[in-house]
Amino acid sequence: MTNEQPIIVGLDIGTTKIAAIAGRKNEFGKLEILGFGLASSTGVQHGMVLNIDQTIKAIETALKNCYASNPGLEISEVYVGIAGHHIKSLQTRGDIVRRSTEDEIKQFEIDQLINDQYKTYIPAGDQIIDVIPQEYTVDNIQNITDPIGHTGVKIGANFHIITGDRNAIRNINRSVEKAGLRVKDLMLQPLASSAAVMSEQDIEAGIAILDIGGGTTDLAVFYEGILKHTAVIPFGGENITNDIKTGLGVLKTQAELMKVQYGSALSDVAQANAFIKIPGLRGLPSKEISVKNLASIIQARMSEILAFVTFHLKQVGLDNKMLNGGIVLTGGGSQLKHLIQLTEYATGLNARIGYPNEHIAPNQIAELEKPAYATCIGLILKGYNIHENNQNRLNPPANKVKSTESTASGESTEEIVMRSVPTKGRKTLGDFMNSIKDGLIDLFKEEGDKQL
Repeated sequence: MTNEQPIIVGLDIGTTKIAAIAGRKNEFGKLEILGFGLASSTGVQHGMVLNIDQTIKAIETALKNCYASNPGLEISEVYVGIAGHHIKSLQTRGDIVRRSTEDEIKQFEIDQLINDQYKTYIPAGDQIIDVIPQEYTVDNIQNITDPIGHTGVKIGANFHIITGDRNAIRNINRSVEKAGLRVKDLMLQPLASSAAVMSEQDIEAGIAILDIGGGTTDLAVFYEGILKHTAVIPFGGENITNDIKTGLGVLKTQAELMKVQYGSALSDVAQANAFIKIPGLRGLPSKEISVKNLASIIQARMSEILAFVTFHLKQVGLDNKMLNGGIVLTGGGSQLKHLIQLTEYATGLNARIGYPNEHIAPNQIAELEKPAYATCIGLILKGYNIHENNQNRLNPPANKVKSTESTASGESTEEIVMRSVPTKGRKTLGDFMNSIKDGLIDLFKEEGDKQL
């Protein structure tokens, strides 16, 4: 079975790094990593490609390093993450009146309801990236997870709409294609990271995923199995590094090193009498930097990011009593010392680090179990979700049954129902993956964009 599964490649184009990871699912449904390449990112700022030539070179370097890790690999297409402060979200409401009110609701009616949301007014230059349905209603019945099979006069739903800048997304596509690859599909980075670090229990309990990247911090909030909110906060690890550089009068490389090796998100726990010795430039005397001052600078910026998180949670009516799963911190910036304590203090929610090993087979490359690679692993998982859905469309499973009788094979039909029919009233990780739009890249190849 392993040999039948395709090799899927995730490409994470970040502000500080570009990562390419090739993976394939084994017979247990876990990812085996077949290749891994990394490169420093210089053409990207705040998650947006600003210098296409530099980004192309970085992608080529990451690809070269991926091939070096496994010379037998052949990579032609990739799943790419999108982020940046141009990503915005809004909530809408949609309703349609049915023609045949006595018939059961069919999938095409749900599709029409979703497609109508693509006509929502958004500012010029932006484009709707994804329309994610939340709770459905049929007539006066509220909070329906799956309306198919119900009868009624009117179907409605609340929608979470994600928008992005058309040119920013085209720049990603151009960079990848000029590096000799094809973009198989795009996925919003906070959703990719969420898929990599969440479990079924998390999505049921209610959880906020906070992906602290180099240029931006991405937030995805789930409640009662539904994606309630996404936001891109325009600060990340780079801002902390720049604050240290400015505040302590050191080089950027020194600031980054101090942040990683000696940094803390809580100044109260930093040693008051501890100092870091920095060599002087060109014969100038060396500097002594207070560890406590360093922690104060980091805490100030992280507190600002967490204030945004609290604001967004209040905006969607989810205070700290409602998210039983708390906050999951992931991304490279989540590894700051004492960040869990600061997060719990600032938000009033339990916090933990989210590692992308939930879906990775054991005994893989240890480096890839770090939170910094959550987005890339999530992109591979989304790639598999699309592949498996396509396979199911081509070969519909013969075992899609609705009774609980035993089958000829001796396998319990109840288990088959659990696999092939959505469980009423309960959302799973698979449902979440299916709700994210496939074929997103095609949206940005329309309307005079044939030159790509």
